[in-house]
Amino acid sequence: MCGIAGLYCDAWPAEKEALLRRMADVIAHRGPDEDGFYWDGRVGLAMRRLSIIDLSTGSQPIFNEDGSIGVVFNGEIYNYRQIREELIRRGHRFLTRSDTESIVHAYEEYGRDCVKQFNGMWAFAIWDSRRQELFLSRDRLGIKPLYYYWDGELFAWGSEIKSILQVPGVKRDLDPFALELFLTYEYIPAPYSIYKWIRKLPPGHSMVFNGRDVELWPFWDPLRPFRELGPVGYEEGMEELRRLVHDSVRLRLIADVPLGVFLSGGIDSSVVTATMAQEASEPVRSFSIGFHEASYNELHYARLVAQRYSTDHHEAIIEPRAVELVEKLIYHLDEPLGDFSVFPTYLVSHNARQEVKVALSGDGGDELFGGYDTYIADRLARRYLRKVPKPFVRSLLEPLARTLPPTSKKKGLINTFKRFVEGLQYPESLNHVRWMVFLSADDRERLLSPEVLAERPNEARFQHIWSYFRNASDLDWLNRDIFVDVRTYLVDDILVKVDRMSMATSLEVRVPLLDYRIVELALRMPAPYKIWKGVRKRIFKDAFRQDLPPQILTRGKEGFSIPIKNWIRNELRPMVLDVLAPHRLRETGLFNVTYVQKLLDEHMNGVENHSHRIWALFMFMKWRENFG
Repeated sequence: MCGIAGLYCDAWPAEKEALLRRMADVIAHRGPDEDGFYWDGRVGLAMRRLSIIDLSTGSQPIFNEDGSIGVVFNGEIYNYRQIREELIRRGHRFLTRSDTESIVHAYEEYGRDCVKQFNGMWAFAIWDSRRQELFLSRDRLGIKPLYYYWDGELFAWGSEIKSILQVPGVKRDLDPFALELFLTYEYIPAPYSIYKWIRKLPPGHSMVFNGRDVELWPFWDPLRPFRELGPVGYEEGMEELRRLVHDSVRLRLIADVPLGVFLSGGIDSSVVTATMAQEASEPVRSFSIGFHEASYNELHYARLVAQRYSTDHHEAIIEPRAVELVEKLIYHLDEPLGDFSVFPTYLVSHNARQEVKVALSGDGGDELFGGYDTYIADRLARRYLRKVPKPFVRSLLEPLARTLPPTSKKKGLINTFKRFVEGLQYPESLNHVRWMVFLSADDRERLLSPEVLAERPNEARFQHIWSYFRNASDLDWLNRDIFVDVRTYLVDDILVKVDRMSMATSLEVRVPLLDYRIVELALRMPAPYKIWKGVRKRIFKDAFRQDLPPQILTRGKEGFSIPIKNWIRNELRPMVLDVLAPHRLRETGLFNVTYVQKLLDEHMNGVENHSHRIWALFMFMKWRENFG
């Protein structure tokens, strides 16, 4: 695991060695063990290394036999041993035992298609001096990040935006459309970033830069197995799922350092913990986070799994003082992210890093097997609400939802009803995404300044969602929803949060449920396999029923979140009111100050729960204060 960065330009800034070092040092948290640099005419490569595999000889950059091709790499190639053996048979000579060297020789052998050989998580940059080309790639699911900048003269890239910002002359213009996307979804979907001139390489894509042009292309289609093989049978799917999860966990135990697991007490992390305990040769170290608020605390579930597998279990309670971390977390996020769970993710990573260097997590299970409330909401809306006249919804349901005061609980019937009704304001064509959107057309008009509104029409912020639904039009209703989540919410919210917060503590997190083979299999499982008579993740639970306590199998979905709505009214109140003060908002020229004040007043007085909108505005303003 590492952080990478680099630069390609015809006229290098002065002191290029010092510049490359700054680009690397600013992401030293991603790789505190060592650094590495290389420059060749117009190209410079930089990296910071977190040593996980081949601790003694895995230093980067790593080159081929004649030194004409070099790579800097962030991530892990889990099947590198098999790739290495095949490449040795084909005549390649290896000088290290690292997975990184398998990349450069695979590129020699297979060219741009080398990425199709890899099972892992990665972002890498290869400099091919013979072709005078840069080849960059990002793993299929987007587990590892890769940003790039191109203004017609200067091309730069990095694992984090802050590396690119070290380069003199890089333009820092805010992208107003990216801001609108952020306020809509609480994350910024690829390929956008908060900066107009900086873009994300989309997951499952590679690119080549030859000094003049950027060429981008996808190398993975997760729907191809479904389209070629069709749906899988229930028993066959359950057996194959169990086999693949065990194989995926086994691959992700390859390391020359201690490993652990994040155990939330949910079905996904419990399955990963159980499988890890069965595959590992020593007791598993497990790490959990809890809260004093009963409706948010899941520690008792985590303990059930920890006790069953006799793990070396570690727990911590999050207090409201965790908000002292805001400045630190924003620094590591690089751009605004509204997901409240950055706090517990950082803290569980921090606690785990005291004991281990690598941790496995259960991320991806809800997206692949239908675990979210939004899938149920979409099903209800499809089955029942299409028959209800829209005037009835507006005249009865919406006023009723407004009269019900929000509760302090995490969910509950009132909170669920209010969120469901709020989602009905959004286009029906968004399907379940309606309940993952936080800025209606009316709110957009009230909140944003005319200058921001003039950038794009209202519908533009939904175009990427609709394009993914169109691409998956041959899937059933649930798998279309799942496909969209894998392409959007999973990669640009969940995986961003996990990568940045774990790397802030120099911890590598591996996600076995997002092995691409499991993703492809999940998309071949029809909707009734996943949601059946109100039971979510049916086939996933059946596949691992024998491994888990009954309480884990029958519990409801809670989510890894914090009581932010309560904290905003209490412990966080002074900070929020200061950051969102009218004079600060007015300085940006981006918002309607009067409307923001209305949101604050209603939330602070308990009239409405505007925590999502308020927190998103707060995070943007804090980002602007630090980076803007």
